[in-house]
Amino acid sequence: MTHTRAVRVAAAEFGRPAVEEGRRGRRGARLSLPLLPALLLLAPACAPEEAISPLPPPAPTPLPPLEGAPPLTTERTLEVVSAVIDPPARDPSVPADMEQLLAEGYGEIAIGPGQPLVPATLDGAPPPPRGARPRLLSRFVHLADTQLADDESPARLAVFDAPGVFASAFRPQEGHECRILNAAVRTINAVHRSAPLDFVLLGGDNADNAQTNEISWFMDILDGAEHVECDSGDDDDPVRGPDNDPKDPFVAEGLAVPWRWVTGNHDVLHQGSFPIDEGRKALAIGGMSTGGTRDWSLPGAPVVTGEVVPDPGRALLSRPALLEQVGATGDGHGIGADERAYGKAFYEFDVKDTPLRVIVLDTSSDTGGSIGVILQDDVDRFIRPALDRAKLEKRWVILASHHASRVLGDGSFAPAGVDANPGALSVAAWQSLVGGYDNVLLHLAGHTHVHRWTRVEPSGGHAYWELETSALADYPHQVRVIEIWDDDNGFVSIRGTALDYAVDGDPVAEDGRRRGVVDLTSGFGSDGSGEPAWRNVELSIQRPD
Repeated sequence: MTHTRAVRVAAAEFGRPAVEEGRRGRRGARLSLPLLPALLLLAPACAPEEAISPLPPPAPTPLPPLEGAPPLTTERTLEVVSAVIDPPARDPSVPADMEQLLAEGYGEIAIGPGQPLVPATLDGAPPPPRGARPRLLSRFVHLADTQLADDESPARLAVFDAPGVFASAFRPQEGHECRILNAAVRTINAVHRSAPLDFVLLGGDNADNAQTNEISWFMDILDGAEHVECDSGDDDDPVRGPDNDPKDPFVAEGLAVPWRWVTGNHDVLHQGSFPIDEGRKALAIGGMSTGGTRDWSLPGAPVVTGEVVPDPGRALLSRPALLEQVGATGDGHGIGADERAYGKAFYEFDVKDTPLRVIVLDTSSDTGGSIGVILQDDVDRFIRPALDRAKLEKRWVILASHHASRVLGDGSFAPAGVDANPGALSVAAWQSLVGGYDNVLLHLAGHTHVHRWTRVEPSGGHAYWELETSALADYPHQVRVIEIWDDDNGFVSIRGTALDYAVDGDPVAEDGRRRGVVDLTSGFGSDGSGEPAWRNVELSIQRPD
């Protein structure tokens, strides 16, 4: 849809007169030449009053901390009230359709019963009874696939949104994602106050489009900031006044525990798939959208094409620039001088006073494509030495990356004319490598936006678990609380419990949640809850000696 047609359609939907000109702030009044002398004579008299600067907007009001511990999904769940529309009949990217879906209750949820932890063992046998003195080794949160988007960027491809494989081109809640992430932070902090957490481990795809401003917003929300404004181009205020719409600035509480970075394909590739080249760099900071983006100066923020207000803050990040930006704040979040020199987010850290070591892998491909890749060069330079070191030092290993092994590829990407990388490990080769180390407990991943566990049983090697966490960006919009227990019986238990974010006192985040539910019930989005046995899990593995 052209920009002018989008204006007409949006205005007609809301019963308002169409405005043929471009975006607000671009309209220019035409003055009659005979009037100019009179206006010039009046100008000096008016200047003193006009020179008075308007009062600055009020500072955003901090939200209070959540009261009490938010319930885990073992205690209660949030259930969608409406059935999914099949086949899809209304498009959530069209403001009138979205408002109708909300009015008819397609964004509503209700409290449902809790889902217990479901035990699983690598050999399928019942788990052994716990010993007399089981010990909690670590408790942390896995936060995967926020895909925080600058929904006004000309580098977006929102016109391609459709049910199925292209459903992620537009999400009706994406303009609210900063407030949703902030709600998740408040929730994680409340969990921490109730039962201490050691850290938050990301799952990758933290940004949606590898943009500088997306990464800045994401980090400000996790680090904490007095002023976070997830708005680009024009300074939008769709609902007049402070603290009442997703384009208003807000105070980010910030995580009360350390957080550790993991790179995903959306953090280093245009739209998570395309290599960043000069043309795509120019597109992101330019003033023309061909793929469709949102215009918050129009009612309901419809998807438009055509002229947009450019913004240098939308610059696409190279991988070195990304690591520089991540490592420049706080404690570096796992990214130090060595990682910046390496050029990828490969690193390791120990969990204090435990035998646990987390080894973080960077599986995203510079050459394009959404699937992961592990290169022999990275195995030789970092992965094998890190695994050897952990074995020698009697550390129990948790691997963490964006991609699980079943979504690893050969580095080829046909749309960019990229052939297979001869150094890419096959799925079997990677699993065989990991299976050679019997101190590996678990490989944590995201990417698929679905809760899932997998038994990995390499031929002739050590079996281990893979655990994937669904996306904050998509339904069910959850994170996982992970606990590692020494069960005092020769086995280690890995407990993964889904956690819903709380929106208490935050009507903007609450509105974002409703819109996220509509993405599912409209038939455009999909349900990432996974099989019931994959959601809240207790995975047993033999204790390494």
